[in-house]
Amino acid sequence: MQYLPSPGQGRTEMNKILFVETNGTFVLKFVGDVRVTLGPTISTFLDHLGKCESFQAVVIDMTETEGIDSTSLGMLAKISLCTRKAYGEIPTIVSTNEDITRLLMTVGFEEVFAIATETPQTDAELLEMPQECVSEDNLREQVLEAHHVLMSLNEQNKIEFQDLVEALEQERSFKHSLAS
Repeated sequence: MQYLPSPGQGRTEMNKILFVETNGTFVLKFVGDVRVTLGPTISTFLDHLGKCESFQAVVIDMTETEGIDSTSLGMLAKISLCTRKAYGEIPTIVSTNEDITRLLMTVGFEEVFAIATETPQTDAELLEMPQECVSEDNLREQVLEAHHVLMSLNEQNKIEFQDLVEALEQERSFKHSLAS
């Protein structure tokens, strides 16, 4: 499966996640090429979301997203599944890029997100979320979890990501056996 664009291609500005919360509506804006390195930042958002008492909605703005990898897609799917479980709501993804929208549909996001093409309007200022750093082992666990979530969405994802998940699980087992 191709995740557009290749690293370094077409980048006009830094890859980042912007955030604002207004009256219980959380807006995440993904800018640039969203890769595995932003996974810990998304995970921190999930922790924050789970503690929200005034939740209304989650909107993920991908209008400035140039590319996204499967780990980040899995983290997005996790946001949807957690939001549905905790609040009984599904998030909205806004995408005006046909390639990104096609990718979202390919992995089955129409089942777990409302997908819109209208850019969200907000008067609130979006702030850049600080990039979180985690150990290699923690990052591998996040990658594994993200792919397990993607695989749970549909049979095609299960087929697509099974080899990667098995390889990561073997690597984890090997490292654990060395540590013993």
